[in-house]
Amino acid sequence: MTASVAAPVVPPFAVVPGRQVKEVLHGRESAVTRVVEDTYRLHAEGHTVNPPSSFLRFTDRPASRIIALAASLGGDGARVDGLKWIASFPANVRSGLPRASAVLILNDPVTGYPFACMESSVISAARTAASAAAAADRLSRGRPRPTRVGFVGTGLIARYVHTYLAGTGWTFEHTGVHDLSADSAAGFRLYLEQAGDTGPVTVHRDAETLIRTSDLVVFATVAGRPHVTEASWFDHNPVVLHISLRDLAPQVLLSATNVVDDAEHVLRESTSPHLTERLTGGRAFLDGTLADVMAGRVTPPPDRPVIFSPFGLGVLDLAVGKYVYDEVARSGRLLLVDSFFDELNRYG
Repeated sequence: MTASVAAPVVPPFAVVPGRQVKEVLHGRESAVTRVVEDTYRLHAEGHTVNPPSSFLRFTDRPASRIIALAASLGGDGARVDGLKWIASFPANVRSGLPRASAVLILNDPVTGYPFACMESSVISAARTAASAAAAADRLSRGRPRPTRVGFVGTGLIARYVHTYLAGTGWTFEHTGVHDLSADSAAGFRLYLEQAGDTGPVTVHRDAETLIRTSDLVVFATVAGRPHVTEASWFDHNPVVLHISLRDLAPQVLLSATNVVDDAEHVLRESTSPHLTERLTGGRAFLDGTLADVMAGRVTPPPDRPVIFSPFGLGVLDLAVGKYVYDEVARSGRLLLVDSFFDELNRYG
């Protein structure tokens, strides 16, 4: 007798607002970082689909863009498909609004039906910060652990990176801060001092002084083109988390060990690695991915700077989003939308 197969069922549709997202993620930096590392492994093993991001640009607002990141996460764990739709409007900062806003759609891998719409600027920031924390840990092994951190750019992403570094066990003897906006630098300094786990905080007037006095450097700016051009600033061989992707000139990358999240993704859209590929005509300057470092296939030498340039993979948003969704569902607090899908009979 052949076992009967249950008919697929359309899942209920839920909305997960930002407040619930923040409640789930608060204090779980180590757990989220493990989710991100596990997803990097799955991606390296071919258990994901992560097509190139699609950029919506505007002729009347050239500094702004909205990006669609479609992805599918497979493997033995929580399978899920979906899409992140994230807007980046730098002019928001002048009026006190965050630069980025986003939603994440989760799709059921059996029926294809969407089953959740989630506020995703926090998910995006958390997965970015968790990726940075994982890279800081993995890339600093085999060299003296950094004790002086410097942040170039002091917005929301810098705050989340600091939170994830602190939440995964990092402490620093000194913290440097540099931002083109004196108000932003002062605000971030106040935040760091109130956090109480950074040691003395110094606001630097220029990026050079910050870089030369930091052995872990975090770039979290909105720079559209390289503004750091001197490789000699990195002669002390720091670990560099190049989160914003467009701060460093090719000559800086060519003097360093270069680790990325995915070469096919990062070598586009005029990122610093993309400009370096154009200059050199090849990818030989790339030493591997963070997954390669995690697996021991690549070991950055301690006598060169090491730069992590992550483009940001949609599968990371899916993994963290599904983690949040499952935690909210487990608590019984999902906000379900009744009859969201109303046409469920093919013949009426």
